[in-house]
Amino acid sequence: MLCEVEIKPAENQIDREGARILKECQVLGTSSIRSVQAAHSYLLEGDLDQADLEKIARTLLSDPIVETFEIRMLSSNSSDATETEPLLNVLFKPGVTDNVANSARQAICDLGLSIENVATCRKYWVNSDASSEEMDRMAAKVLSNEAIEHVVRGPLSMDTIKLGSEYTFELVTIPIRSMNDQQLETLSREGQLYLNLTEMRTIKNYYVGQEKDPTDIELESIAQTWSEHCSHKTLAGRIHYRDEERDLHFENMLKETIFAATTEIRKSLGEKDWCVSVFADNAGVITFDDKQDVCFKVETHNHPSALEPYGGANTGLGGVIRDPLGTGLGGKPVCNTDVFCFAPPEISYDELPTGVLHPKAVATGVVSGVRDYGNRMGIPTVNGAVYFDERYLGNPLVYCGNVAMLPVGKSAKQQVQPGHYIVAVGGRTGRDGIHGATFSSAELTSESEMLSGGAVQIGNAITEKMTLDVILEARDKGLFSAITDCGAGGFSSAVGEMGEKTGAEVWLDKCPLKYAGLSYTEIWISEAQERMVLAVPPENWKEFESICAGEGVEASVIGKFTDTSHLVLKYQDQVVGDLEMSFLHDGRPPVIREAVYKTPSFIPLIPPQNENHTKDLLAILSSLNVCSKEWIIRQYDQEVQAGSVVKPLVGIQNDGPSDAAVVRPDLTSTRGLVISCGMNPRYGDLSTHWMAASAIDEAIRNCVAVGADPAKIAILDNFCWGNTDRPETLGSLVAAALACQEFSIAFGSPFISGKDSLYNEFSYENEHGEKETVAIPASLLISAIGQIADV
Repeated sequence: MLCEVEIKPAENQIDREGARILKECQVLGTSSIRSVQAAHSYLLEGDLDQADLEKIARTLLSDPIVETFEIRMLSSNSSDATETEPLLNVLFKPGVTDNVANSARQAICDLGLSIENVATCRKYWVNSDASSEEMDRMAAKVLSNEAIEHVVRGPLSMDTIKLGSEYTFELVTIPIRSMNDQQLETLSREGQLYLNLTEMRTIKNYYVGQEKDPTDIELESIAQTWSEHCSHKTLAGRIHYRDEERDLHFENMLKETIFAATTEIRKSLGEKDWCVSVFADNAGVITFDDKQDVCFKVETHNHPSALEPYGGANTGLGGVIRDPLGTGLGGKPVCNTDVFCFAPPEISYDELPTGVLHPKAVATGVVSGVRDYGNRMGIPTVNGAVYFDERYLGNPLVYCGNVAMLPVGKSAKQQVQPGHYIVAVGGRTGRDGIHGATFSSAELTSESEMLSGGAVQIGNAITEKMTLDVILEARDKGLFSAITDCGAGGFSSAVGEMGEKTGAEVWLDKCPLKYAGLSYTEIWISEAQERMVLAVPPENWKEFESICAGEGVEASVIGKFTDTSHLVLKYQDQVVGDLEMSFLHDGRPPVIREAVYKTPSFIPLIPPQNENHTKDLLAILSSLNVCSKEWIIRQYDQEVQAGSVVKPLVGIQNDGPSDAAVVRPDLTSTRGLVISCGMNPRYGDLSTHWMAASAIDEAIRNCVAVGADPAKIAILDNFCWGNTDRPETLGSLVAAALACQEFSIAFGSPFISGKDSLYNEFSYENEHGEKETVAIPASLLISAIGQIADV
């Protein structure tokens, strides 16, 4: 039996959601829409009688003071369901996580009632003379996001909630040995592998030598491991760089610039070296005091946020929190950071290319996503920035960072041992996040939403908070030897990395699923959120399982580490994948690139001859890159954990941005952390070398301005660039990396971690049918972490 509990504002209450939608429609230019009434509903499937439904609706789903509810039975034979009804229902697409529905289902079970499935729906009654085309435009631009939602006109006509059908096992083999170059490129593109022809040829030659063809799961594993997102193959590749003064050859550009700077600084410090772990784990680790170390990581979640801003930013912060949690033997998060780059919000809908969300929707969704995850995790968001430029229209940038504390001695993982269990902890696996790694390694197009919608995830901060508590307790009891998060490749990246030196055997049918119907390959590569992978000695498993059960966190043994140097994947006792670890991690052919950098011609600025500068001053103060961002900052909880010292907003009225944040991570100590950032993409239009220098300078100056010791400031780099297949684009990046090396050494501030996000471009067809590409400006974020002996 399927019923709907519809909830509306009471008669004496304002319909704020309806008013918001009406205003958005007016901005869209749909003037024929006179009014909008909004409601939300829950679809309940199970053996529930009327009394049960009344109890659920009244005690769980509605607030009787400000809301009213109505219960109705649903059927697939609704005769009054027509496409001309002014009612529009917005539902999640199958496979998309519905956190509200999951919470409602758990609450109903806690009432002692039996329920099979729950789903949520948003409902809108539209009073208008709009045509069918206008209604479709309203539904797509205002009411829903086509990447994760679909719209149903008229009363719902359904008798079941379809979460997934049973999967029928079928082993898929790819005949790669018989493919020519064109077929290899087609396979890479259409299979969303996003590997180049040289890499595809390498895979083909490997399997020719193996005298077999790969299974689909083997090919997906290789693509994930070799992706730009996971291997950083461009920045760590061979590059021939030329500019007006230099002709350089790099065997590993990152190692010979940014890494080299850190190595030189650490060598100069000698026994006073305060770096603990750099460029070796999920986050960089430095010393804090004699009891604790501190780690810091900043990530980007750009492509997913372009498709679904709320989910992309939400899981972007959730993902970067899991990086310090997966560093060493697990860090306790103490604060978050965020930096956003958007297109100007005043752009009209008519100017938007096909497949691009409006900047206002992007900004609102991104801010809400970061707010909800950080606040619900109980982690203060203390530092950040917002930057606007029209070139971010198709590719907004979402940087998220997390700082965490580690007990001294817990900052390094142990080597996993053969026989240790592979344990999955936290959330279940679904189709959300599939091809996250390979999707992030390609440029966006007007079709990305349709082709890569599965790369979008929806996070659940409460699940991650519970998982965090379990891991910290198990860490302190010494119950596991290694830990990492399920990154952009899901189990593929986590298990593949942990078992690189030993080998691993994974039992995919043992992985907990959100719903039925996932293939063995989908289980392996899904980036479903809130999952960690641990190496647990068999003798510790029962105690570890007991801790998880006590906190309501799911933990499952999904395999074991071996001594075979192979990655063996099984489904229902049948081998579906068998890869040599050496080929998986070391078989990728080196990237060899040409890079050319020519500093743009200098055009001297001639200030206008204007004796009255009041108008100019007002224009500057009201510009998007200068005006107040208080509306964003106030949405974040900065006081949770009670460690804030210098807050994000300061001044007499507490409404001006601070230079940096100061946090006391340990309330029994007076020692403090200083968090700051520096960024100036506009400078990169003149010189990416000096842009990088100014970003480092700004981040360090901001730290020192609030009292940080300049002799102990560490920095992080996050490069967001366009298509580095072009020599001039790659050249501008190398110029910035060389500046990072130079000024890191000059300031004595080592880089301890970093990340790159390339191919941040959007391609579409204009009104003339011609292809146009919009690349983001060269964008380098420098984050800094300093310390104060006594706050």
